[in-house]
Amino acid sequence: MESRNPVIRRYADFQKPGSVLGNNQGGYDGNVITSTPVDETTQTFPGRTPAKPGERVVTMDDVVMKSFAMLALLLVGAFVGWNAPGLAIIAAIAGLVLGLVNTFKKNVSPVLVVAYALLQGVFVGGISYIYQNLVVADGTNIVGNTIMSTMVAFGTMLFLFKSGIIKVDAKFTRMMMVAMVSYLVIAVISIIASFMGVGGGWGFYGVGGIGILLALFGVGLASFSLMLDFQSIRQAISMGLPEKESWRLAFGLTVTLVWLYLEMLRLFAILAGRRE
Repeated sequence: MESRNPVIRRYADFQKPGSVLGNNQGGYDGNVITSTPVDETTQTFPGRTPAKPGERVVTMDDVVMKSFAMLALLLVGAFVGWNAPGLAIIAAIAGLVLGLVNTFKKNVSPVLVVAYALLQGVFVGGISYIYQNLVVADGTNIVGNTIMSTMVAFGTMLFLFKSGIIKVDAKFTRMMMVAMVSYLVIAVISIIASFMGVGGGWGFYGVGGIGILLALFGVGLASFSLMLDFQSIRQAISMGLPEKESWRLAFGLTVTLVWLYLEMLRLFAILAGRRE
């Protein structure tokens, strides 16, 4: 099972039988990172090769720094989107296209990754403005609550991952796969139902307690998806990929964080609507 995130998922492929990690020939063995060098001729990571001799390899610091850069760009775009919410739809479409390009492009392009962060920021800022000012009528600061809750969820998942309290093993990932597929099916049906007026245009999310449960389910899935991403990042680093790949890893983590933020935003909007 791979992460729901299509970018990070590519890095998880080398866990499979026949890959360097599947053969346990050094690197990440599913529990700890070993120091045994890996024979580069055995590496079967799809579309990626280890750093060449003398080339700097990616480190966790590289991923962290690039992730902070992505979030800073996201905030810049969000400022634009908040003040020009009409750009949200255009930014969403353009961001989707760039997201697919960055996901499947063989050689990572920092320029395209940066452009994606800015466009996603415009979309997030615009949709946040719409939720805050057009959906919520009681004045509740749902955007502030969403930002804080997203940060808390990220920190909690990172702690659970680093401490080993929750182990990202085969059983965990199989459960996540079933849950994600189920949620995707429900979400698609809910969108169709919303066009028919179900839940006042919210689809299943606007149907009483069912909507709150679905929103909580989405928040939980996005949160635990971060743990799958942390695991995949660790595995990618253990392969000794070139430093430039840190841009792709940061991009993938940003995708999941945006998903978590949007799920949180919807949850708080639903809760605020019930208090009216």
